[in-house]
Amino acid sequence: MNAIWQQFTLTTVPLDQWRNNSYLSKFFCGSLQRWRANSWLMQWGEPIGFVLIALIFTLAPFVKNSLIGLLLFSGAGFWALITLCDIGVIGFTPIHLLVLLYWGISTVATAMSPVKPQAFSGWTKLTLYLVFFAFMARILRSPKFRSWLIAIYLNVALVVSFYGIRQWIDKVPPLATWNDPNSAQANLTRAYSYLGNPNLLGSYLLPAIAFSLAAVFLWKSWPTKVLAVTMVIVNFACLRFTDSRGAWIGFMALIVTFLVLQWYFWNPKMPVFWRKAALPLGLGGLLAMLLLGIILVPAFRDRVSTIFSGRGDSSNNFRMNVWASVVQMIQDRPILGIGPGNNAFNKIYPLYQKARYTALSAYSIWLEIAVETGLIGLASFIWLLIVTFNQGYLQLKRLRENFNPEAFWLISAIAAMVGMLAHGYVDTVWYRPVINMLWWLMVALIASYYMEPQTETPLQELELEN
Repeated sequence: MNAIWQQFTLTTVPLDQWRNNSYLSKFFCGSLQRWRANSWLMQWGEPIGFVLIALIFTLAPFVKNSLIGLLLFSGAGFWALITLCDIGVIGFTPIHLLVLLYWGISTVATAMSPVKPQAFSGWTKLTLYLVFFAFMARILRSPKFRSWLIAIYLNVALVVSFYGIRQWIDKVPPLATWNDPNSAQANLTRAYSYLGNPNLLGSYLLPAIAFSLAAVFLWKSWPTKVLAVTMVIVNFACLRFTDSRGAWIGFMALIVTFLVLQWYFWNPKMPVFWRKAALPLGLGGLLAMLLLGIILVPAFRDRVSTIFSGRGDSSNNFRMNVWASVVQMIQDRPILGIGPGNNAFNKIYPLYQKARYTALSAYSIWLEIAVETGLIGLASFIWLLIVTFNQGYLQLKRLRENFNPEAFWLISAIAAMVGMLAHGYVDTVWYRPVINMLWWLMVALIASYYMEPQTETPLQELELEN
């Protein structure tokens, strides 16, 4: 059974043999090695690549999508150049294989789309995001660059959170009708900061909360620890003031995952009692704090209650009607869908929408993937998730053996992915550039920890059996 699981998750795929024997790898990877050896600029290829990635995440919350697209295109070009110049290491992992499969299925879905021009536009954006993933996974193999990029993102997120809290204090008016006008929360102030939408802001803050929690453990000096604690408090407060129910669901999934993985990491060093009691006490304390907040904060209680009100809440009712229409779209094109991108969705959805329920997306990433790339695309995406989480677990297990503190960044990336997936169950802010880049950053961080499994000698296999 274990052998089947390893094959399914591509754990034992001999990627080094593929690199050595693949004509494509030989042609594309390292074909400009001689030029790099004589190029002063490419001697600094990795630092330049890091600066470009850092610039993208620094500017992303504050600039227009068109500029982000231009920066992503620049990153794609530099990734191609650095790959052609690479010497020995390209950082190809099982995660890359599944990303390539998902891209291939999306390409076929684009070719088969009933609205090819619109689908091609979405395919172009998807390709940029996936190449950006490969670019980040390549550069972030350096622990130094990995830590610096996370620190940059955390400081940018702190600025975004401070501005969001200031909006809540100043009671800024909403930019759209975000609350049910007939509910008690009709006049509720919701922070949206520089991102222009509270749900988008909530999703942006999920990785920031995960990484700031890890920074409390990782950053050594007292000033940096105080900064990390400040980040945790400010990011959490801003998330609370977004009143984004989807982001709150994502936050709970994130925290539970973070606590479970922390317990797993520290378990070998714990006394016997705490090995058994730490996890139940931690999860019980989390539940108690949630219940206390619901009891003591009326606005929070009213907002949480709408999650379970079904069609009694206008936002819930709107989503349910959109979901029903999207399911019909999937039923009509179940194999490869309508093609990727919001332009393709906006072209086809009006043919299925119910009166007064216009939508720009499926309001669920799972339905969105299914409607864009069909059930085949959805299956490949789920396979990608399984392989990614499996690689995260394997690398966490490796880091735990030496109690390597780098494990905290890995734990945060896994927890952030779970949180973003939980939020994405009821929303599609994930498809905005700022959030999509963060999602692929989490995947790239996990991929950057990858180390090829060592081939065991017959003597080692015998020792394992004994």
